[in-house]
Amino acid sequence: MSTASEGATPGFLVWRLSMKWRVAVDRAVAPLGLTHAQYSLVASLYGMQRSGLRPSQRYLADHTGLEALYVSKLARALESAGLVERTRDPRDPRAVQLALTEEGRDVTRRAIKVVHGLLQQLLAPLGGLDSARTKEFTRDLATLLDTPLDHVSEHEKEQS
Repeated sequence: MSTASEGATPGFLVWRLSMKWRVAVDRAVAPLGLTHAQYSLVASLYGMQRSGLRPSQRYLADHTGLEALYVSKLARALESAGLVERTRDPRDPRAVQLALTEEGRDVTRRAIKVVHGLLQQLLAPLGGLDSARTKEFTRDLATLLDTPLDHVSEHEKEQS
């Protein structure tokens, strides 16, 4: 553990790691015209399309953990860039479905390769992408992500 991390809380370390990852991905995908948030959206969409899905903006918001309004904003920007097409869901006229364009699939494939390389660098100290330690780390992260966090303020506690 680095001296800057000694005595740090797990919450602080999770925050620092997430910021380190976001900045690294932002820098890595910028030459492809993407931000980290846009990458999260197109990479998720790419995987879903490969599985035969044409997800709604709401579904992508739930999947990525991004706010629905932010996903809508990202989708509009990606549509303007020619990477995504947005269409009304024939089953629900309020819902908007997303799909990658041919150019969007090409850019996304290149971005995935770049980010995969970053992931290999990040996980090297744990033995690499396929190591037992990385698999355990991934399970631990999934457990933490599946744990609900319901904030209750001190004021709300006093009112109960």
